[in-house]
Amino acid sequence: MSTDTPQTSHLSATAVTELIDASFPQIHASGRVMEIESVGHDIARVRMRLSEHNTRHGGTISGPAMFTVADFSIYVALIGRLGSAAIPSVTSNLNITFLTRPPARDVIAEARLVRVGRRLAYAEVALYSEGSSELIAHATGTYALVSSIPKA
Repeated sequence: MSTDTPQTSHLSATAVTELIDASFPQIHASGRVMEIESVGHDIARVRMRLSEHNTRHGGTISGPAMFTVADFSIYVALIGRLGSAAIPSVTSNLNITFLTRPPARDVIAEARLVRVGRRLAYAEVALYSEGSSELIAHATGTYALVSSIPKA
């Protein structure tokens, strides 16, 4: 793995959850649908619980919901690696390919940081339906690593 930033100690899933709850509580506006299952060395696993807010008619998960869990899982992996320094980071690009029509079940997102530099981080995410090993979507994303958000 190529990196330009110094390695830091990795945070636990509980520590990342606490940071997100304090700094980004709006992710839970529709209830606690996103659950951080694990955070490891440049990886994160996030479960998006099935709810009426992320399903479509016909018994499937909506595309925007899968997009959201892919984006969120990258953010979780970044916070796991960089701690609170990653909080002001923002998505600069996210590309998702939907591979199959998922059933109405929880969605599991497994994010992996491919490269973390001084200004940008690049990651990939595999999305699965709970209980299946078949990919339902694949995403790649870039985050802009900012030290602070400019005041408007």
